[in-house]
Amino acid sequence: MAAGLLAGSGVLVGPIASAAPAAPAPTVATLDTVTKVTPRHLDLTVDSPAMRGKVSVSVLLPRDTSVSRSTVYMLDGAGATGAVSDWITKGNAVKFFEDKNVNVVLPSGGKGSFYTDWDRKDPVVGQPMWETFLTEELPPLIDRYYNGNGRNAIVGLSMGGQAALALTFRHPNLYTGAASLSGCPPVSGLLNEAYVRATVARDGGDATNMWGPIQGPNWAAHDPSLHLDKLRGKNLYISAGSGAIGPLDFTAPLDPGMSRQQQLFAASGLESGAYRCSLEFAVTLRANNVPATESFPLIGTHSWAYWSRDLPELWPTIARGL
Repeated sequence: MAAGLLAGSGVLVGPIASAAPAAPAPTVATLDTVTKVTPRHLDLTVDSPAMRGKVSVSVLLPRDTSVSRSTVYMLDGAGATGAVSDWITKGNAVKFFEDKNVNVVLPSGGKGSFYTDWDRKDPVVGQPMWETFLTEELPPLIDRYYNGNGRNAIVGLSMGGQAALALTFRHPNLYTGAASLSGCPPVSGLLNEAYVRATVARDGGDATNMWGPIQGPNWAAHDPSLHLDKLRGKNLYISAGSGAIGPLDFTAPLDPGMSRQQQLFAASGLESGAYRCSLEFAVTLRANNVPATESFPLIGTHSWAYWSRDLPELWPTIARGL
């Protein structure tokens, strides 16, 4: 407005600035439904502004829910298609955590996403914003409703293993430790990027919509091997099998539509790639004096026959920070 007289004073004043528009109130996730599978196994739907819809999340509770406790987040691999996490249906998580004094949080629906915030909308995957959901929206809900104490660790397999380490270095104040099983932690470089792109493509997505063009800056921004100082002091566990087929592979349930030979070929090939990638990351950690617990067995494929046995192996490392 133009300069004028202040009413009743005869004093000339300058323009009165319009009040700045109020910042929009931050959007927060809300707990939509809770289904009690058992007294200690709950299936939630969370209404997530970041994900623009509802996300399915399972929660395993300890025996004593009266005291605050730490939380373990567990991420599936790229092939998970069920409404409930594969860690529950295939990975023996319910039984393993039966006597552990922690919350266990297991989201589902992350197929082909790398649990990251996508740059732009993909025709198949859409534009998930998993990182925002997992690091900003979900933890306050878990701490509020399930007595979490703010101390967290994160575990993932395959695609989820890479994500566990990426989320840890990108949010170092949120996690005390991370475990990667059969993942490809470093995503920079043509070979590692090709592995990630192939993983996303298996589920129909285009990783250019996830992190941008080949060797773009957003790939480096999600590469744990380029941000080691933010992993220093964390409780880290890195594991992958060599891809060599063992007796467990011949008794593992067959994936729908696959013969035993096809499943063996796929599981061996995927794991050999994860083995090379995980070993590269472990060597990088060693060279930079970042401690980690390593497990690189000579026999092991990309299969729940092996991952279901890994929980007891990784637990002592992860539990140190909880």
